[in-house]
Amino acid sequence: MNLTPFSVLITGANKGLGLEFARQYAADGWRVIATCRDVGRARELHALSPQLSVHRLDVTDFAAVAALGRTLHAEVIDVLIANAGVLLDDSDHPEAVDYAAWMRSFEVNAMAPLACAQAFLAQVRCSRERKMIAIGSIVGSIGAARVGGYYAYRSSKAALNSVWHALALDHPDLIAAVLHPGHMRTDMTRRGAAWETLASPEEKAAQLRQVIASLKAADSGGFFNSSGKPLPW
Repeated sequence: MNLTPFSVLITGANKGLGLEFARQYAADGWRVIATCRDVGRARELHALSPQLSVHRLDVTDFAAVAALGRTLHAEVIDVLIANAGVLLDDSDHPEAVDYAAWMRSFEVNAMAPLACAQAFLAQVRCSRERKMIAIGSIVGSIGAARVGGYYAYRSSKAALNSVWHALALDHPDLIAAVLHPGHMRTDMTRRGAAWETLASPEEKAAQLRQVIASLKAADSGGFFNSSGKPLPW
């Protein structure tokens, strides 16, 4: 019997959904590799479990991402969760778009996840689960769009969908999927009037973990909500 614990690498693990992923996986006995930009302020993360290691990482520093991949070359990573993301521009009108924020949104939300996938490809490929998960958003779905606005965030998440689908096609030995967690109480959604009524990160992380656990080879390249329902691109 193989008693080696499963392992997960989570980006943006110091708060919100990322922190809750780390907490729940650690509580279930997984080895957790957590990354965040400021490890000195990640007190909750450091306190979670002796099986958890924390690494400083700005996911848009692509040289640093590649370097961490080399540092962790001997690791086996069953599940990679590209969770780090930003909502920098929620403008409702084209003339109000902040183009610098748009560029930054693409760096964090679309380019960085692929850089992480590339850096840890070998570690995931040699694992039992072989899963690469990107945290997306229904706002990035062209087929489901019923309202406009959120130009920077929407387009960067749509780009993430395209990137992750291509990743799945290029690496059929992996299970690569995009997950939409739905609205929840995080810093990203705090400006909303109904913030207190939203689901908690604890609830959403638990739901998404069930979806991740249930993913099969046939699901690779798919886009799913927190109930496991396929979503339109």
